Amino acid sequence: MAAPVRPLVLVGAGRMGSALLRGWLERGLPPAEAWVVEPDAARREVLAREAPGLQLLAEVAAVPADLTPAALVFAVKPQVLDGVLPAWQEVARRSRFVLSIVAGKPVAAFHGALGPEVAVVRTMPNTPAAVGRGMTVLYAPPSVDAEVRAQAAELMRAVGMVAWVEEEAAMHAVTAVSGSGPAYVFLLSEALEAAARALGLSPELAATLARHTVAGAGELLLASGQDPAELRRGVTSPGGTTEAALAVLMGEDGLPRLMREAVAAAARRSRELAGEA
Repeated sequence: MAAPVRPLVLVGAGRMGSALLRGWLERGLPPAEAWVVEPDAARREVLAREAPGLQLLAEVAAVPADLTPAALVFAVKPQVLDGVLPAWQEVARRSRFVLSIVAGKPVAAFHGALGPEVAVVRTMPNTPAAVGRGMTVLYAPPSVDAEVRAQAAELMRAVGMVAWVEEEAAMHAVTAVSGSGPAYVFLLSEALEAAARALGLSPELAATLARHTVAGAGELLLASGQDPAELRRGVTSPGGTTEAALAVLMGEDGLPRLMREAVAAAARRSRELAGEA
C-alpha cells in the first residue's frame, strides 16, 4: 500500500473530499503535507480536531506562492465549479496534475479555465467511499503520462476499487451504473423492508432483515468471485420459495427491464447535464 503523492491540495472538504482525506491520512500522508481549502469554518474545525497538523485554509489566496503540489484535487459541487476554477489557475500550473472528483464536468471544463497544458484526470467515485468500499472510474486524455495516471489511481484506491475508461463519453454510463448505483441498492433495501412489514413483521425486524440481507449478499458476491447468476441459481431450489419470487422479479416487466430503463434514463440525464443531449 503506497503512501499518497505529496504535497496535496484538496479543494472542498464535503463528504467525498473528507472521505478521500481520511483515506490518504490512513495510508501515510503526513497532515502537514495536506493543504485543505474549505470555506466552511465549521468543517475546518472538525478536520482540525480529527487530524491535527492539517494545513486548513479558507480560500485560495492563502495558499503559499511557493507551494508546488504533486496533485491539486477538486472535490466541489459541479454547480459551483465554474466560479471556483479561475482563481486556481496559477496553483494548477505549478501542480503535477489536477484530479477532478466533480461529477459531470468534462476535462475540457478544466482546460478552459486552467489552461490546456494542465494535466487533468477525471474521476467518478461513489458514496461507499465513505466506508472505504467505493468504486471509482478514471479517465485521462492521451496527453497524460503513465506516471500521472498511476498516481491518480493510487489516490483513489484510498477509498476503494478503481478502473479506467479509454473514452470520456463512457463516463455517462459509469455515472448511471456505479455513480448512481448505491441509490438503487438503497431502494432495494427500502422495498424489501416494506414488503416484510406488509407480511406482518415488526418494523425493527423488517429493517434488520432487509439491511443485513442486502449487505451480506453484497459481501458474498465480492468474496466468492462467482458470477451473480450462478449465486442466484444456488439459492433457487426447483419449486421453492425463491423460484416463486423470481418468477415475479424476472418477468417481462420485472427487475431486469426496469433496471435497463433506469440506467438508460440516468445516462441520458448525465449527457443532458453535460450539454451533450
